[in-house]
Amino acid sequence: MRVFIVHAHPEPKSFNGAMTRTASEALTAAGHEVIVSDLYAMGFNPVSDRRNFTTVHDPDYYRQQAEEAYAVANDGLAADINAELDKLDWCDALILQFPLWWFGLPAMLKGWVDRVFVSGGRVYGGGKWYDQGVFAGKRAMCALTIGGPAPMYTEHGLSGPIDTILYPIHHGMLYFTGFTVVEPFLVHAPVRISAEERAVHLARYRERVLTLGTAPTIEYPKLADYDEQRVLRPAGK
Repeated sequence: MRVFIVHAHPEPKSFNGAMTRTASEALTAAGHEVIVSDLYAMGFNPVSDRRNFTTVHDPDYYRQQAEEAYAVANDGLAADINAELDKLDWCDALILQFPLWWFGLPAMLKGWVDRVFVSGGRVYGGGKWYDQGVFAGKRAMCALTIGGPAPMYTEHGLSGPIDTILYPIHHGMLYFTGFTVVEPFLVHAPVRISAEERAVHLARYRERVLTLGTAPTIEYPKLADYDEQRVLRPAGK
């Protein structure tokens, strides 16, 4: 299996850093291939603008999707975007490794998605989306740390269900582009637990990444389940 880890944490000694090292070492030792994009270490530019392209479609008005489609058709994507797209094409499974900040992705990782998930049929567009997306057949998983304790992130918890918080990432980014979405791996409040508990979490994570190809997934409706208005058809119709 070929695994691409996109790591988004500014501190190498963080628990996120430990998770990425654990995953990379475990997968490599088991004979899998691993590529890591450590976005902070790379100095990845998360700002999406005309610097995404070496081509110009409309010099007077910037519309990102139009510029993306034109760049895809004319080999005009910036080198750093092409490099990340090559890794996505290469992998069988994608892991997004990050801390949950303000109920979402860190800006560095969100910017990676904004810049790399280009339209024009390269990542989506032209009828390529959801279960018919470009990355259909590949798996993707979010591995993340969360500042608060687990009971806070439930239906009756103060922060609400973690599944709801992660829905824009799972459904709107990963499933939208065709990935089969693996259930997330969560570690709550790693700075508030003992070294022994952190070691237990890393051992659990080691087992998860080694079974990434068979780990439980989140099931979403298929495009065929919707009518022409993109409304879910009643069951059996």
